[in-house]
Amino acid sequence: MSEHIYEADPQLSKLVDRAASGEEILIAREGKPVARIVALEQKKTFARQPGRLKGKIWIGPDFDDPLPDDLFEGDDDLL
Repeated sequence: MSEHIYEADPQLSKLVDRAASGEEILIAREGKPVARIVALEQKKTFARQPGRLKGKIWIGPDFDDPLPDDLFEGDDDLL
């Protein structure tokens, strides 16, 4: 559906509701389309599934070991 810009302004909320329900709204100025109101695509969300990555991720036995004292020596030029 096409709306003139001066008609769309006072009823923007209704136009957004119509777009959210699937209608494409064109806004025209001086008879030429200048904007379109459409619903945003909703991202599909997936339910979390505990254990889904079991066996695909591992943590090395040295994960909790202290880091060496000289780990960041010589990195002063990065600051």
